Amino acid sequence: MAEYLPEGFLLDTIENQSCLHSYFSLQDCLNNGQIIEAPCIICDSKHNLIVDMGCMRGVIPREEGAIGISEGTTKDIALISRVNKPVCFKVTDFKRDENDNIYAVLSRKSAQLDCIREYLSKLKPGDVISATVTHLEQFGCFVDIGCGIPSLIPIDLISVSRISHPSDRFFVGQKIKAVVKSVEDTRICLTHKELLGTWEQNISRFEQGETVTGIVRSIEDYGVFIELAPNLAGLAEPRSGIKVNCHASVYIKAIIPEKMKIKLIIVSASDNTYADNNIDYFINSGHIDSWVYSAKDCDKIIRTDF
Repeated sequence: MAEYLPEGFLLDTIENQSCLHSYFSLQDCLNNGQIIEAPCIICDSKHNLIVDMGCMRGVIPREEGAIGISEGTTKDIALISRVNKPVCFKVTDFKRDENDNIYAVLSRKSAQLDCIREYLSKLKPGDVISATVTHLEQFGCFVDIGCGIPSLIPIDLISVSRISHPSDRFFVGQKIKAVVKSVEDTRICLTHKELLGTWEQNISRFEQGETVTGIVRSIEDYGVFIELAPNLAGLAEPRSGIKVNCHASVYIKAIIPEKMKIKLIIVSASDNTYADNNIDYFINSGHIDSWVYSAKDCDKIIRTDF
């Protein structure tokens, strides 16, 4: 199965740069139907996208800017938001402007249709794919899963450790991995937590008696939940002066695998927000049929079946 990557993955590759080298290399791309990328520099008053291809200017007419623009199911903000970002496209023609300069006519929509037909339509639940974070909402993280086509990771599927907002885990433009959760017609829903390791995989990196760094994720009457890793959190006794998302130094008092519990003692805390967006994946390719987070001897089963 061919892989159609999120926009930005091709931009700096040798092959892509070679395609943008000259009129003749672009002509080859037209003949071959090849998808290439270049930065969008302008969205004009008619919502045509102007692309800087180095050797010449490229124009993506509004109706070729994305699937659904002509039908009104995709809003023009999807075009406006591409300015100062890479866009993928196919070369469809060459024309001359009023100054007799050659420019390329491009179609992003055509690249997206290829992506759906040759890649996205063939995905199955459990497939691990590449994605790029495009924007963050309270309810989840929107990502580009190929040629600018969007999908959603709901907030509760981002990690086992609960977060108050997707920005606690991701940033716009970040390249991540995700798992196909479901496929309904052309809609693909994603999950992410299964790539971040089981309870046992995560706890193997810690030892009782250590003092380590954590992030305060929630404060309850009975204690403070502190994230040690995206899929691992422990509970510390209540303490005043603690804020959600602050950076905490914690002593690991006890590790109880049969209950998947970690007892912590807060040593110190900082008011400065602490965030580490470098994601350490335990799985980053291939396919997952099922995933069990729970520790082997724990009665509580946390499991995902694809």
